[in-house]
Amino acid sequence: MSHDDPHGFILPDVLETGLALVFCGTAAGTRSARDSAYYAHPGNMFWRTVHAVGLTPRLLAPAEYPLMPDFGIGLTDLSKFHYGNDAELPRDAFDVAALREKLARFAPRTLAFTSKQAGRSALGRPVDVGRQPVDIGCTAVFVLPSPSGQARRSWDVEPWRQLAAFVRDQPPGVDR
Repeated sequence: MSHDDPHGFILPDVLETGLALVFCGTAAGTRSARDSAYYAHPGNMFWRTVHAVGLTPRLLAPAEYPLMPDFGIGLTDLSKFHYGNDAELPRDAFDVAALREKLARFAPRTLAFTSKQAGRSALGRPVDVGRQPVDIGCTAVFVLPSPSGQARRSWDVEPWRQLAAFVRDQPPGVDR
C-alpha cells in the first residue's frame, strides 16, 4: 500500500475552510486502506446514501473522494494512522485532540460522525443518532448510523436525510 500523504495518514484528510459538512469516521477499513479511498468496501452504504439524500448530485465512486469539497463536503477519521475494524484498533488509535484542532482550523458548519462509536469516542459520552445537543465551537454535530455493511442490522437512512436537510438549510458563511 502506498501512502502519498505527507503526514503518513492511511487516508488523507479532505478538509478546507468554508465546508458545509465534514464526515468523520473511526478509521479506514481494510478495503479502504488497500484501495486508498474512503468507504471503499462495496457493501458500505456511504456513497449511495450521500447521493440518495441529495448531498451529491451524482453517485460518486470511492476513488472520487477528492471531489467532495466541490460539493461543500470534507472527510476525515478519528484514527489517521491505523486501519481495520474498530475492535482491531489500538486503544489509543483515536486522536480526538487532532479532530478538535481540525474543527477549530477549518470551522465547517456541520460535523457528522458516521457511526455511534465515532461519536461516542470523540464526544466522550454515550450518544444517540441525530443532531447532538452541544456544538463543537461553531460546528453543529450529528451522529449517524454506520453505513458499514457490518452494521446493516442497525441501518436507518432517516438520520442521514435529517442531516442533509439541516445542511441545505444552513446559509453559507452564516452563524447559527
